[in-house]
Amino acid sequence: MYESFELPQGSKPVVYAALARHAEALVEGVNDKVANAANLAALLFHSLPKISWSGFYFLHRKQLIVGPFQGKPACVKIALGRGVCGHAAALRQPLLVGDVTSFPGHIYCDPDARSEIVLPLIKNDKLLGVLDLDAPIPDRFDEDDRRGLEKIAGIWIHSFTR
Repeated sequence: MYESFELPQGSKPVVYAALARHAEALVEGVNDKVANAANLAALLFHSLPKISWSGFYFLHRKQLIVGPFQGKPACVKIALGRGVCGHAAALRQPLLVGDVTSFPGHIYCDPDARSEIVLPLIKNDKLLGVLDLDAPIPDRFDEDDRRGLEKIAGIWIHSFTR
């Protein structure tokens, strides 16, 4: 059962470990990918400092379609291979972009976004979508964020059955 919490002060690994525990509690017993994505997007948005968008895109008919998110309105459809989200999905690799203005083909859903991290969501070798976070400052995300967010993505992936 989920209970409200305060993030501990400390290093990013300590913060992400606490977030992972709370993410597990949020999805416990809930076998619904949309409900779990909604709660995890909200958890990340309201817990991590200096982010402006947190959400999921789901793969549907060879394109990414916006799912549950927190932040400003988002691009609804993103083709595989386009923008940071589409590239991460096509490559099936996490992407950390310190300055989105220097990323070829960046899609400006939010003109205030300056950095971005995208993690592909893969279950049983099947691409399900991506977890995407934006920040209004350059170089907001690093390898600690990647590792921590991969744990959160894994919690979402394992929270439902297909």
